Formats: sequence, structure tokens, C-alpha cells
Amino acid sequence: MHAVLNSALPVFALILTGFICGYFSVFDRTATDNLNRFAVYLALPSLMFVAMSKITPDQVRQFGFAGAFCGGFAVSFAAAFIISRFRGRHVANASIEGLDAGYSNVGFMGIPMCLLVFGPESAPVSIIATLFTACVLFLFAVVIVEIDLQRGGSIWSTGARVIVSVLRSPLLVAPVAGLAVGLSGLKVPAPFESFTALLGGAASPAALVCIGLFLAQERVVSTDFRSIGILVTLKLILQPAVTAFLAFYVFSVPPLWSHSAVILSALPIGSGPFTIAKLYGLEAGVTSGSILASHVFAVLTVSLLVAWLAPT
Repeated sequence: MHAVLNSALPVFALILTGFICGYFSVFDRTATDNLNRFAVYLALPSLMFVAMSKITPDQVRQFGFAGAFCGGFAVSFAAAFIISRFRGRHVANASIEGLDAGYSNVGFMGIPMCLLVFGPESAPVSIIATLFTACVLFLFAVVIVEIDLQRGGSIWSTGARVIVSVLRSPLLVAPVAGLAVGLSGLKVPAPFESFTALLGGAASPAALVCIGLFLAQERVVSTDFRSIGILVTLKLILQPAVTAFLAFYVFSVPPLWSHSAVILSALPIGSGPFTIAKLYGLEAGVTSGSILASHVFAVLTVSLLVAWLAPT
């Protein structure tokens, strides 16, 4: 209970603060967009660069963590995709639902959660998980959607277009640059490190408040409660269960990395799937409803995991 009060509760309290501000229009959509851009283009990249610039070769070689975390979202994606296809959805729609079931809110919520629960040494874990989510799961789902809708000509042109878009994201460029610095043995100049540390300090509160604002303002929620219930169950229960099995019983993973993997996999659905759902006009209502419901129920499920896995 002590770990929950000190770690999980402040995270959800910041999300609730953002939700209240959005619900009562303290921040309008323009303000939310600006705060989100600050988090995405300045604060989070700074935090990621600083953390990854201190990474060691041993941390990069945590293949067990990669197998457990990626295995968890792969099973959830596959389960949601198959269920959706059996229910008569098209491949593109099923891909969006698969993305819903596997896409943890690792960037905006996972990084501050791990920092609070496990301390600064967990920063590389959550950042690497963010890269896997964005560069593997997200790309895979988008390519399937593009191929099914036949919007892009060839598979190669579709893949190239998506990859270029991802490579331009500061949430990918910053950690990769930090990783290059860390593995090269170069030392970041003290003034620049102080600058990025100060800017990165704003990442956690800005990102968490943004989540609450998004939940309050994106009110395109479906009444397809069966689909929402299936996706939330797969996301909050199946994915962390598979990840825990792989991390604890299949791969050799150090405690910090295995415990972080389970908590990161148990996080609610991030905003990435909703962006794609709106872009293609596919499952936007179900995705929005699943994001909202997963954040509500994650207060219980994530808190229980934090109570179990947090250091004593």
C-alpha cells in the first residue's frame, strides 16, 4: 500500500487533474494541443536523451526484456485481431483493435510511472519499451491498415512512407541520439546536460496532464461495450500476464527489467491508436471508449501490480 500511495497514486492524480481541467474547460483544445506539443517536442525528448546518454552496453543487451515485452503485446494484438475477424470485421478494422489491445501508454505514462516506482535507473527500461511500441507494434499495425485499404500503391512505398514519418518523430530521434552518445563513451557537456535535465523535468507532469485532457475532450465514445470490454480485458489482463510469464519463467531477465516490463505492459491504452483510428475513419469510437475505460480500470490493476512488484 505504501508503494501504491507513493508511486501509482500521484500518477493517476495528475491524470485526474488534467481530466477535471478538460471537463470544465479550464484548458480548451488549443491549449491541450500546445501542451501536448511541448511534451512531445521538448520535454519528453529531453528526458529520453539524458536517460539514454547514460546507458551501458549491458543494458542494451537485455534481450530477455525485449522478448518478454514484445511477446506480451504480440499475443494481445494477435488475440484481438483474431477475435475481431471472427466477429466479421475487415482486416484494417481488426488491425486497429489489435493495436488497441497491445499499445501501452509507455511514453506519456510509463516513463513517469517507472521513475516513481523504481527510480532513475529504470528510465532506460521505459524508453526502450517506448521505442519497441512505436517502432514495432505501431508500424506493423499501420502497414496492415494501409495494405488492406490499398491506399498506398505497393507494400514497399507504404512501408517507406510510414518509416519516414516515424523517423521524423522527436520521440525516436532523441533516444536514438542519446543511445549513440552513451555507447560511444562521450560525455555530455555539463551545461547541455543541465539544460536537458531541467527541460526533461517537466516531461512527467505535462505528459500525464495531457492524458487527462485528452480523455475529457475526445468524447467520441462508442456504445459497443462488448468490443470495449474485450479490448480492455486483453490489454489490462492478458498482456501483463503473458509478459510476466515470459519475463519470470521463459527468459533470464534481471528483477528491475522484468518487474518494469510487467508494469509497462499493464498500462492503459495510449493515444496512438486513436490517432490512427481517426486518420482512417476506423473504430474511432471503440478506440476512444477503450482508452477511457482502460484508464479507469487501470487505477485498480496497475495499483495492484505496483503493490506486488515495487521494491520494499
